Amino acid sequence: MSFDSLRKQSKLGSLTDKLVKEVEKMNSSPGSSDDRFWKAELDKTGVGSAVVRFLPAPDGEELPWVKVYSHAFQGPGGWYIENSLTTTGGKDPVSDYNRTLWNSGNDADKDTVRKQKRKLSYYSNVYVVRDPLHPENEGRVFLFKYGKKIFDKVLEAMQPEFDDETPINPFDFWQGANFKLKIVKKDGFWNYDKSEFDKVAPLLDDDDSLEALWKKEYSLSAITAPDQFKSYEDLERRLKTVLGQKPVQAPRLDEEVASEEEPVAVAAAPAASSNEEDEALSYFQKLADS
Repeated sequence: MSFDSLRKQSKLGSLTDKLVKEVEKMNSSPGSSDDRFWKAELDKTGVGSAVVRFLPAPDGEELPWVKVYSHAFQGPGGWYIENSLTTTGGKDPVSDYNRTLWNSGNDADKDTVRKQKRKLSYYSNVYVVRDPLHPENEGRVFLFKYGKKIFDKVLEAMQPEFDDETPINPFDFWQGANFKLKIVKKDGFWNYDKSEFDKVAPLLDDDDSLEALWKKEYSLSAITAPDQFKSYEDLERRLKTVLGQKPVQAPRLDEEVASEEEPVAVAAAPAASSNEEDEALSYFQKLADS
C-alpha cells in the first residue's frame, strides 16, 4: 500500500472498519489464543449443542477442576483484565479497593463495586464426544473453561435434590455420564438451563484406551500456579492507571464484598487502545459463556 492510499483510506475511515472486522474475526475463532481449550459455539439460528465428558483429575493431582477469580472492567485509564490473587487466598488490590468503596455507604460507590466484582470461572479436562460445528474436535481431550451455572449442574449430579435420583460422579471414566450441552441466548447471555447429564455409562470400551486418554490430560494445577498471577504491586499499579487515581488501601476481610453474579453492563468510559479493546472483547465473549 502506498502512502497516498494510506491517507485516502484514513479519510474514508475504511481502515477503522477493517480493523474492527479483524478483531471480530479473531474473537469468533475458537481456540485462537490457546488450542488447549475447547469452546462451544452457536449455530446460525443462535442455538448451540455439543456432548462432552468431564474427565478425572490428571495424574498427580487431586481434584478434576480448579477455580479462578478474575476482574474485568473499564475505567478512565483503560481496561483492567487480570486474574485475582484471591484465587490462591492472597490479598488483591481490586478486592481491597472494592471493600473501601462498599464501606463508604455511598450507593454510587456500591454500584461501582458491582461493576468491578470478581468473576468466577472453573477449568476441567473434557473429552469431546460430539461437536456438530467442529467434528474434528471429536475424540480429543481439551481444557474447558466454564462458569458457575454449569458447575452447579455438576454438583446437582453428585448431590441430587430428590431421593429418587441416584448420585453420580460426572468425572468418573466408568460410572460417569456424558454431559449434553444445550445453549440458547437469553437476555443477551448464553443460557445453559436445558443442559443435562446422560445415563451412566463407561466413556470407552476398554481400560487401555481410557488410560491412554487419561495420560493426554492437561495439568489443572498449572492454571493456578504462581506464574499465572501478577504481584500485588504490579496489579496495584495497573489499577491506579485504570482508575486514574490513587486508591485508598483497606485491611483485608475474610470474605469478598461482591457476590458472584452475572456480569452487568459497564458504564461508558474513554475509548481504550486497540490492544485493550481486543483483550476486552475476547474476555466479555467468554463471560457470555458462563
